[in-house]
Amino acid sequence: MQRDPRAGRRSRSMAVVATVALTLTACQTAAPASPGSSGSAPAGSAEGSAESGALEVFGAFATQIEEPWDGVIHAALEKEQQAGGVTYDFTDDIGYAGDMERVLGEIAAQEQPAVIFGDAFGNEEAVRRVAKDYPDIAFIFGSGGGPADPNLSVFDNWIHEPAYLAGMLAGGLTESDVLGVVGGFPVPEVNRITNAFIAGAQETNPEVEVKVTFINSWFDPAAAKEAALAQVDAGADVLYAERFGVIEAADERDLLTIGNMSDQQDLAPENVITSVTWNMTPTVEYVIDQVQAGSYTAQDLKDFSMVGKGGAALAPINMDATGGIPQELLDQVTAKEGAIRDGTFRVDITESAPPGSVIPPSE
Repeated sequence: MQRDPRAGRRSRSMAVVATVALTLTACQTAAPASPGSSGSAPAGSAEGSAESGALEVFGAFATQIEEPWDGVIHAALEKEQQAGGVTYDFTDDIGYAGDMERVLGEIAAQEQPAVIFGDAFGNEEAVRRVAKDYPDIAFIFGSGGGPADPNLSVFDNWIHEPAYLAGMLAGGLTESDVLGVVGGFPVPEVNRITNAFIAGAQETNPEVEVKVTFINSWFDPAAAKEAALAQVDAGADVLYAERFGVIEAADERDLLTIGNMSDQQDLAPENVITSVTWNMTPTVEYVIDQVQAGSYTAQDLKDFSMVGKGGAALAPINMDATGGIPQELLDQVTAKEGAIRDGTFRVDITESAPPGSVIPPSE
C-alpha cells in the first residue's frame, strides 16, 4: 500500500528570522486561497508570507529526496533558507500514481507559499493544472515542456558538458575498453547526458565500447545495481552511475565509477573518480530575487543549469581513487574543460537513445 506522501512530510527548522518574529507569525492564521483567485498580488508575490519578511517556499518532490535529482533541488533550497532569505518546507515521495495533483492542491490552498519548486516529469499534466488554478503562486518545476503564463517556469539539468569530461576520464582509465552506463528512462534528458559521456570516452579511447542499460525507473537502487553488475559481468570495468545504486555495485566489485547530480565520492571513497554535478543554486537565487522584487514571470530557466552560469560542473577528481589518475589524462581533461568554459569547444546535444541501448519492457 502506497503511503500518503503528506503523512511522510519532513520539515526543516526555519532559522531565518528571530525567534520572537517566528512565534508571532505562527500565531497568525489566514483564510485558504481559493483556486483561480488572482487578487492584486502578482504571481509569486511575497504577500501572504511570514510578516518577518522571509519568503515562504515549498518543495514538492515525486521521489524521495535521497534520489540525487530531487536531492539537488532540495539542497539548493536548504542553502537558501540557511542564507536567511526564505522559509522552506517540503514533501517528498509523492510518486507517479496520481497523487501529485491532490498534494500540490493541498500545498497551494493550505500552506499558501509564494513559490513551489518540484519535478513535473511523470506528473506533467497534474502540475500544469494546479499551477493554472493558483496563478498567484510561482511554480518552478523540472519539465520537458515549456513555461506557461502567468506563473509556471520550467528548468532541467543540462549537465552534458561535465558528462563529456567524465567520459574522457572513463575512456582513459578503462583497462578492458568496456564502460557501463545505467540510466533511468531513455528520455531526452538522460540520453543527452549518456551520449555526451560516450563521445568523451571515444575522444580519449577510440576503441572503447559503452554498454547502456535503462531500468525504466527514476529511483530503484536494487534494479540499478543489478543492471550494473550485469554490465560488469559483460566486461565493463568503469561505470557511470546515472541512477542511484550503481556506485554500490562498483564498490562491491572494487571498480571505478562516476557519480551523477551531486558529488558522490563519500559513497565509495576509493572507487568514485568524480561526479557529473548539477547545481540548482543559480536557478533558485534568480527566482527568489525575481519574486522578492515583484517581477517574476513564467520562463524557461535552462541557462541557469549550464556550466556558463555555474549550474553544472565536474566534481573534483579523486586522486586517491584505486589505480590513480595519469597526469597526461588529467591534463587532457583540464584543457577540454577550459575550452568548454571559454566557448572554443561545444559539446553536441544528442537526445536520441544511444545505439545498442538495453531498454527493458515497461511493467
